[in-house]
Amino acid sequence: MIKLGITGGIGSGKSTVSQIFSLSGVPVYIADIESKRLVATSPTIRKKLINLFGEELYSGGVLNKPLLASHIFNDKKKLETVNAIIHPEVERDFIEWVKKHAQCDIVAHEAAILFESGFNKMMDKVLMVYTPLDIRIERTMLRDNLPKEKVMERIQNQMSDEEKAKLSDFVIVNDNTKSLIEQVTNIIQELKTSKN
Repeated sequence: MIKLGITGGIGSGKSTVSQIFSLSGVPVYIADIESKRLVATSPTIRKKLINLFGEELYSGGVLNKPLLASHIFNDKKKLETVNAIIHPEVERDFIEWVKKHAQCDIVAHEAAILFESGFNKMMDKVLMVYTPLDIRIERTMLRDNLPKEKVMERIQNQMSDEEKAKLSDFVIVNDNTKSLIEQVTNIIQELKTSKN
């Protein structure tokens, strides 16, 4: 089995690329969705976050997301601590998920912070979705209903596209001129050929 990491900056369209992989028969683990599920349901994460921020973080048994965000926003140390609590659980969850897809030739793991979290080390190959900055800004402003400054802030907090591209085995260009389906199909073919 080949484990493929899929990453890209905010607004790059990595979710769209992941959907194309999924529709092409490649199961995709979406780290963002799964980590949110785990933060809400994992007793291990709950216990550690309560130790860090207090009982009110899970008032009424439900995670208070705005409160968590207020603790880690603009505090790199706290964000790193929270990530150090969440990432090992996501890693364990992914390993279990892979076992359930043992019959597949290729599985994928989509994460915005694939390199920053160290998840790239669990992958056989990494694919980065590259989109020109102006398109990313426009998409994110529309999608998240944010002003340009806020979008730029988020982009500046992520690893640069240049760094990600250097560390990736494949780069898909999502600039509204090249076919994403064709690029994904070519990568799947290449992965299957390399496997044989």
